[in-house]
Amino acid sequence: MTLLAHSYWPENSPPQRRWTALLREFCAFGWEFDVVTPVAHFPAGRRELPREIAGSAFRRQEGQFTELIRRVPYLPHGNSHLARLFDQCFSAALSVPLGLLTRRPDVVIVTAPSLPILAAGYLLARLRRVPLIVEMRDAWPDLARDSRMVRGRVKSVVETAVEFVQKHADLVVTVTEGFAHTLRSRGLQNVATVSNGLHVDTIPVMGPPAPERDVFEALYLGNHGESQRLDVAIRASALVGDAMRLHLVGHGTQSPALEKLAAELGAPVTFHPPLHGQDVMDRYASADTCIVSLRDDWKSFETTIPSKTYEVLAVGRHVTAVVKGEAARIIEDAEAGDIVPSNPEAVAALWRELAADRSRLVRSEASRQWVKEHADYTQLAARYMELISELLVKSPTTQR
Repeated sequence: MTLLAHSYWPENSPPQRRWTALLREFCAFGWEFDVVTPVAHFPAGRRELPREIAGSAFRRQEGQFTELIRRVPYLPHGNSHLARLFDQCFSAALSVPLGLLTRRPDVVIVTAPSLPILAAGYLLARLRRVPLIVEMRDAWPDLARDSRMVRGRVKSVVETAVEFVQKHADLVVTVTEGFAHTLRSRGLQNVATVSNGLHVDTIPVMGPPAPERDVFEALYLGNHGESQRLDVAIRASALVGDAMRLHLVGHGTQSPALEKLAAELGAPVTFHPPLHGQDVMDRYASADTCIVSLRDDWKSFETTIPSKTYEVLAVGRHVTAVVKGEAARIIEDAEAGDIVPSNPEAVAALWRELAADRSRLVRSEASRQWVKEHADYTQLAARYMELISELLVKSPTTQR
């Protein structure tokens, strides 16, 4: 198999976490993968790791399992959307010729976003005359319409290009049932769902928060972008005041604006850089509630589930869920916490209630059990392998 991804190990990103977990299972079953991906430069937009770890352009690199990684160069960039797009276009364009130098695959898999790599995956599959699997980890092109990321003629071009690749893929894999339903309603029949998840056995079970505590702690881990509307949480913490502490862990395009807002409001917020390993678990252990947040004015987010949701459920902490649609239904089904509207007053009111009645913070094993049954990567990878095997039976490479 050949996998095209805009981010992969040793980076720490949503596509990296998903495909590291999946390839652990694939490779254990003897499946062989070539991963075509840029030299590691996420999130800073430049290489920060040693070259022997980040990889070198056009050099082959051994992965964590049995996969072989082929690195393409990148364009250094910061938080600018335009600069990031140029980088993605540059790397995607070079992924095609480099992909032609990999072992001939049975299938090409491309995971999006980024959007430019969709075109690269389509071209590579056609040139190698093998089936194409398009993995949509976000609700594109719907998200482009909601975010107004592109407008006018450019908008039409982006939407047309994404829909073209989706329609010409041999299989489209979504990470939510809701978006799969949306695509089927548009006439696509070759759609299946393999959700995000985690290996539950790698996540320790947290004991309940302390029954008494002077300061209530809320925690958010993940991307600090426009999609998350973290200004709502910051404004809510300012309303609660010194009786609480909000911890925001991660980075994103909105990080400078969020830090400025917290300073202007005098909000009880502590910003942390991205954390990994035991540092993440320590932060979970200190939290009373964990925030899962998506803005509520983009319709595409009704069929979107933040990737960190599954980790929060497995840990077993109370969830402050500022979400709608499918994500809200998961929180309800897992009995994981409280769903609250995306406005500061409502979030602040919930946190005051939880601080006053800390018994509500004590969770059962229901949320972790839900993850075991619905989002453990051992089962998800088995489902993925079944889909690929079925595709190869229906569309053997000898017929393409």
